[in-house]
Amino acid sequence: MAGIYIHIPFCKQRCTYCDFYTRVALHQIDDTVEALIKELELRADYLHKEPIETVYFGGGTPSLLRAKHFRAIFDTLYKLFDIHRNAEISFEANPDDLNISYLHEIKNLPFNRISIGIQSFDDSELAKIRRRHTGEQAREAFQNARHAGFTNISIDLIYGLPNQSAASWKSQLQAALNLHAEHISIYGLTYEQGTALWKQRETGKVIATDDAEMVEMHLHMLREMHKEGYEAYEISNFAKPGYRSRHNSAYWKMKPYLGVGPSAHSFDGVSRQWNVASTTHYIEALKANELLFEREVLTETNKFNEWVMVSLRTVEGIDLQNIATSFPANFKEHLLLKSAPYVANEQLVVSDSSMYLTTKGILISDSIISALFMV
Repeated sequence: MAGIYIHIPFCKQRCTYCDFYTRVALHQIDDTVEALIKELELRADYLHKEPIETVYFGGGTPSLLRAKHFRAIFDTLYKLFDIHRNAEISFEANPDDLNISYLHEIKNLPFNRISIGIQSFDDSELAKIRRRHTGEQAREAFQNARHAGFTNISIDLIYGLPNQSAASWKSQLQAALNLHAEHISIYGLTYEQGTALWKQRETGKVIATDDAEMVEMHLHMLREMHKEGYEAYEISNFAKPGYRSRHNSAYWKMKPYLGVGPSAHSFDGVSRQWNVASTTHYIEALKANELLFEREVLTETNKFNEWVMVSLRTVEGIDLQNIATSFPANFKEHLLLKSAPYVANEQLVVSDSSMYLTTKGILISDSIISALFMV
């Protein structure tokens, strides 16, 4: 089984924290959709006829596309690929796009999962990060999606927003829980170099939430999510039973996937490749039946480090049997040696079959993961 990711790089305005490849150039939507379709045609054999179990439209803002755009893409997907009849087919949406009219327009498309980028229900917090919706629009969008028949809805939240208090975070989380979404992705705010938010922090326009408060926000979130019956199946992802994101789970299990669109990444089990991060160059190349991309063949060390990085973020952790059978013996020996201090500090648990983070370990997961890398 394999997956397909389709990158829709357009936004009406750019959020201050975003470091994904996006463009405020809506006039290019039609040409980009044509280019996406051409790329799917040129790369139809990339996954070697593997059945497709997930299709994910990410961005950017896929909900800026109209039904005619999605329909043209789906016609191509179903013509070229073996889409499993129970495939998970998702798209990301901004709350202010999800009015009743729009949902009615797309209701006959194959989508069976929607991910709504809410981030916060507080209007002042939303304004500071240049989100283009209000808290009330977020609630309405969720209910509109529910009334439109979506029974698998995910929402995104961010904690540690500029000037966000612990009380405000508790309020935002409770507002999210009141919606009873099947899936919630929750991220601590990060300041990525080059983003508007990064520049605001550097110039003193915003002050980052201190580490101790970020920890308290995270721990409060873990307690509340557990209380409400959500499984913490990955560091930032929580699901009701049976509602894990199958697409993201496939990434973490290192399954192959085809990524199409400007800047989209692909993985075939042997190499990774990524498209040019320019909508204009992407369109021009596809008009000439050409593909603009870079490719990296993964070394054994690369594969090991990637496996450690993605696996340790999940509740199941690292499958030590897989490490033993897929890599030379010294790789597992390295892993056990480097993990010992974290096991002693109760930040990691190691059994005969697996290695996984404790709650204490999750708080410093990036440091632990980098320490376990083979260099």
